[in-house]
Amino acid sequence: MNIYEILQKVGIVPVIKIDTAAHAVPLAKALKNGGLPAAEITFRSEAAEESIRAISKEVPDLFLCAGTVLTPSLARQAVDAGAKAIISPGTNLETISWCKEKNIPVIPGCATPSEVEACMREGLDLVKLFPSEVVGGVAMLKALSGPYASMRFMPTGGVKPNNVKDYLSQKNVLACGGTWIVPSDLLKAGNFEEIERLAKEAAVLRDEVR
Repeated sequence: MNIYEILQKVGIVPVIKIDTAAHAVPLAKALKNGGLPAAEITFRSEAAEESIRAISKEVPDLFLCAGTVLTPSLARQAVDAGAKAIISPGTNLETISWCKEKNIPVIPGCATPSEVEACMREGLDLVKLFPSEVVGGVAMLKALSGPYASMRFMPTGGVKPNNVKDYLSQKNVLACGGTWIVPSDLLKAGNFEEIERLAKEAAVLRDEVR
């Protein structure tokens, strides 16, 4: 499957900040067992690279993305560790160019029509609407669907259980990024059973509209 098919099927991509690399593999297994075989490991901690490397080795069938990738060098670091896609909070043309050169899927963040158009000029047809709720959420996606009918989105930022079905019901949404599936307190406590339960609940919400 290509990235579009994978994201369409997964529907919800847990967005995660891992502070302890030892938690990475059991976390990945909990998400997979819960019906969400994907993760965006953000480069917001020193454990990100090691976590990506461990998951890539031990849970290779998890669709593993690197998030908060701000530079081409960080993208290279993530890909070398085993990331299958690069996600960024903004539209960094240098990072996009590097990923295209290496044939690595890249999902840049966009908050305005101008940024969407900048990504289109780079040949991209999938971007991350971020921060989604702040910039209009579902209403923004509906507004963008007219002039940018071929563009697909992965809204992230403010997506929660009470609105995720509204997002997933939009024809221009492939998947949503969500932080609620892996709360920092549960991860720090190593409570993977509860994380798996939250993943299962999220998967049920996805399946109700997909």
